[in-house]
Amino acid sequence: MNETIAAVKNNLDLSQNQPLKLSIYEAFRKSIILGQIPAGERINEKEFSETLNISRTPIRYALHQLVEEQLVEHVPRVGIVVKGISIKDAHEIYDIRKSLDTLATIKAMQLMTPKDFDDLRALLAEGDRLNQADKVDEVLQNFSDFNSFIYEKSQMKRLKTIVTDLQAYLVYFRDIAIRSSERRYRALEEHWLLYRGMVTNDITQVTLITHEHLNHSLQFILQEMESHQIE
Repeated sequence: MNETIAAVKNNLDLSQNQPLKLSIYEAFRKSIILGQIPAGERINEKEFSETLNISRTPIRYALHQLVEEQLVEHVPRVGIVVKGISIKDAHEIYDIRKSLDTLATIKAMQLMTPKDFDDLRALLAEGDRLNQADKVDEVLQNFSDFNSFIYEKSQMKRLKTIVTDLQAYLVYFRDIAIRSSERRYRALEEHWLLYRGMVTNDITQVTLITHEHLNHSLQFILQEMESHQIE
C-alpha cells in the first residue's frame, strides 16, 4: 500500500453514524489539509477503490467535493491532482477572518440583551471549569460554542456561513494547536478580554482583542503546518 492510500486509510473513521461517502470525503480532506498527501500528488480513483476494497462511487463523490473546495483539481489528460493548503492560504484566511469576526462581534455587542451577556459569561466560566479539569475535547467544543454564540447574536447568518467555510480548511490544525495547554489558557484569557470589551461597548478593545486572538491562533497553526513541512 502506497503512502497516500495509507494516509487516507489511517484517517478513515467508520465508527461514525454517517454514509460511507462522507467518511471517505472527510478522510481525504484531513489527509490533504495535514499535508499527508502532498501538493502535486495524483489521486488514482481505481487504485484507491481496489486497495481499500470499496466501490468507486464514494471515492468519486469525495473527489468531486474536494474539487469544489479547491483542495484538488482536475488536470486534463492527468486526472485529479492535489492542491492542498499552503501557508499563504492560511495567512489569507486569517486576514479575512479578522475583518469578519470583528464585524460579527461588534454587531453582536450592539444587539445583545443583559440575559445574553449573562449567558455568554456562563459559557466562559464553563470553559474555565472544563480546562481546569483538563477535558480537552470539551474545551474545544466550548470554544466552538463561544464562536457560534457571537455569530448567532450578530444576526448575520450569511457572515456565519462564510466564516464557517473558511475555518473548515484549518479545523484540523486548530484542534492540534488547542491541545497545547499554553494555547488553551491564552485563548480563554482572550475570550474573557473580548467579553469585557463587549460589556463596556468598547469597539476599539473588541477590535484589538479579536485581531490579537486570531494572530495568536494563526501562529500556532503556522507552526503545525511547518512541522508537517507544508510551505
